[in-house]
Amino acid sequence: VQAVESGGGSVQAGGSLKLSCVASGYILGSCGVAWWRQAPGKERELVSRLDRFDIITYADSVKGRFTLSQDNAKNTLYLQMNSLKTEDTAVYYCVVECITHNYWGQGTQVTVSS
Repeated sequence: VQAVESGGGSVQAGGSLKLSCVASGYILGSCGVAWWRQAPGKERELVSRLDRFDIITYADSVKGRFTLSQDNAKNTLYLQMNSLKTEDTAVYYCVVECITHNYWGQGTQVTVSS
């Protein structure tokens, strides 16, 4: 099982970024895929999740600004991030969440400047 992120970068507050995660090596419906983030000096935080029942959830801090979508044909999960705030600055990780194990990507840096 593998998760590979891309799309991070630097943007000014109010801007947008779109992250991509190519998740592979598992049977659809057996695992969910989620975006987590970790800011310097802070604990990891769940940003959004597409669970194995195809239910999408968002952290309260990103509701209305971030949108999760998928392209099953490409094994890709997208995180569209709009109206970015400086507090969104973090390393964003794509995680394939299976019943017995979670598989983390290498992370992609998102930096939002004021």
